Amino acid sequence: MEITPQCVVALTWTLKDTLGEDLDVLNDPVEFVVGGDDLLKKVEEALQGHVVGDQLDLHLEPEDAFGDFNDQLIFLEARALFPAVLEEGMSFDGQALPQGVNPDIPKDRLYVVTDIYPEHVVLDGNHPLSGIALRLHLTVNGVREATEEEIGSGTAGTGFFKVQTGTPASGTLH
Repeated sequence: MEITPQCVVALTWTLKDTLGEDLDVLNDPVEFVVGGDDLLKKVEEALQGHVVGDQLDLHLEPEDAFGDFNDQLIFLEARALFPAVLEEGMSFDGQALPQGVNPDIPKDRLYVVTDIYPEHVVLDGNHPLSGIALRLHLTVNGVREATEEEIGSGTAGTGFFKVQTGTPASGTLH
């Protein structure tokens, strides 16, 4: 079966930056809905017409992956607003940020604590791979028809490469 919109594809991959450093390796196949919300559009486009066993090498510029780095998504907030136990790397859903933070913080993002100071916390709403050109080596391990539930929800439930609400370039990588 060829990959078409409204099907489910099982993929493995190696994701690298342009310097060749491994950023993510997925050795066990994971299923994604093609034509839904699971994959980046450039990845979906490249997969069209391929079959089990095919391998693809893609180069994704930031605008085709997780977007350019946006310094307007960096916020300095009062340390006192956050839990006593706080570590760099912790994340907060924009909908669940502590009361009292800047009301202009977009609520449709995930924020990562990048720095903790005695009086302030730095929150970054950029995807960790924003601003980075990526090289992706994909292997197609399976292709099947999507169920009605998968088509309706737009996902196979994986969350990998899932594009979240917000700008089209925002998303998560496992």
